[in-house]
Amino acid sequence: MSADPSPRGRKRKDLSVGYGRPPQQHRFKPGQSGNPKGRPRGSKNESTLVREILERKIESRSNGRTRKISVLEGIILKMVEEALKGNTKTAAFVLNRYAAMVSGDLPPQDLGDDDRAVLEAFAARLNTADKQNGEPE
Repeated sequence: MSADPSPRGRKRKDLSVGYGRPPQQHRFKPGQSGNPKGRPRGSKNESTLVREILERKIESRSNGRTRKISVLEGIILKMVEEALKGNTKTAAFVLNRYAAMVSGDLPPQDLGDDDRAVLEAFAARLNTADKQNGEPE
C-alpha cells in the first residue's frame, strides 16, 4: 500500500486551495472587480446628503425684509423662536448647545455671528426674567 503524497488525491499544485484561496480558475483576473456593478459613480452617502440639505439656501422673512439663509440657520432660528414663546424643552436644548459651544465642547464655527447674537440675546432675556421673578441664577 503506497501512501498518496497529497491529501484526498489532490495534485501538488492544488494545495494552495482552501478557505480564502479559491481554485486558480475561479480567482479574479488582474484588473477584474469582485463587485462589477458596485456602487454607482457619483452616488452620495447619508452624511453627504444631510450636509448638502442643511447647507441649502432658503429665503427667510424677518422684520419686513427677505434674506437668504441656510436650512440649518433656519432650523436654529425656528428653535429660538419656539424657546422665546415659552417652549422650555427647546429653550433647554438651545442653551445646552450654546453652553457646550462656549465651554469648548463644540467648535464655534457651528453658529454664525447672527445665530450667536440671537442666542446671547435670548440668554440675557432669560437672566432678566429670572431676576424679576426672584429666582437665583
